[in-house]
Amino acid sequence: MQKDYPRSDRISQQIKKELANAFQSEIKDPALKSINILEVDVSPCLKFARVFFVAHDYDADEFSKGFKRSMPFLRTHLSKRMTTRGIPRLEFIYDKSFDESYKIDQLIKKSLG
Repeated sequence: MQKDYPRSDRISQQIKKELANAFQSEIKDPALKSINILEVDVSPCLKFARVFFVAHDYDADEFSKGFKRSMPFLRTHLSKRMTTRGIPRLEFIYDKSFDESYKIDQLIKKSLG
């Protein structure tokens, strides 16, 4: 998050909350049901938002198709719940750090025996 832009920080938090609610209770697409939103980074101009997520059984093609199918719903969902003039363009980015930390943990456990 960018500390120099309190408005984009507030909007980031609101988008994160609303997307998490949408994925948990309103999204019907089975490819997207296992998503957990980690962070949302909104640009200072408020036109773009990068949404970092993790998911069980991540498959890039499936998620890409699922996001494409769900994007109109997500933008409508956000526009109904937010008080901003416009909704930032959403870019979903898979956070690989959890996978990498799991692999490191498994290697440590294996070496300790």
